[in-house]
Amino acid sequence: MKEKKKTLLLASQSPRRRALITLLGIDFDVASADVDERVLPNETPADYVTRLAEAKARAFPPLAPPEEGSPNSFPLRGKARMGVVIGSDTAVVDAGEILGKPRDTREAELMLGQLRGRTHQVYTAIAIYDGTSQKTFSALSISDVPMRDYSDAEIQSYIATGDPMDKAGGYAIQHPDFQPVLGFTGCFASVMGLPLCHLAQILRKAGVPVDEKMPQLCQSSLNFACEVSDTILHENDIGNE
Repeated sequence: MKEKKKTLLLASQSPRRRALITLLGIDFDVASADVDERVLPNETPADYVTRLAEAKARAFPPLAPPEEGSPNSFPLRGKARMGVVIGSDTAVVDAGEILGKPRDTREAELMLGQLRGRTHQVYTAIAIYDGTSQKTFSALSISDVPMRDYSDAEIQSYIATGDPMDKAGGYAIQHPDFQPVLGFTGCFASVMGLPLCHLAQILRKAGVPVDEKMPQLCQSSLNFACEVSDTILHENDIGNE
């Protein structure tokens, strides 16, 4: 019997994650996961993003194929599928403080001023829930992000674009005009919210093959020469059951 192809569900409406996941070369659907994103007391940044990524991956009904005539099919497009749900969460962390999305322009200004001319960390957790095995696998990417010494005028011009308002820490590493980051050498996709090499590692655990050209496609799409992709893809201890 021919093995049924697994289909991916990205539990995020982020246009950045949606653009990145296309580089895997796998069909996918998109849905928004309703998850409480408040930080728990004494929760570390690593625990925080991992908990939310796993919660998003588990936020949907079981994805194994239903019995004939069952109404419990995959929730999107009405098709019964063997599915894998992907959840991801990103936090900007400065000196141990988790910076969320700015609530208004004043908070965006304060965040950008706080990060200016310094190096902070971006924690991105990626998790998948395999509806067939009913197992969860996760991985964590931590990147040092050096910010350039941009001016107050540049901050105001960037805020005027509206771009900071839906970004953790109030910035996008990929913004073509503001370009807030200088000398970055980590996983660019991770800072954008979806570390593709980490995701490829844990997808293999669920039996989902990824296009072998993905690292090259990622670097070409982001116009970034990645120095860490080979190391990540050949690590065997990423993820957990």
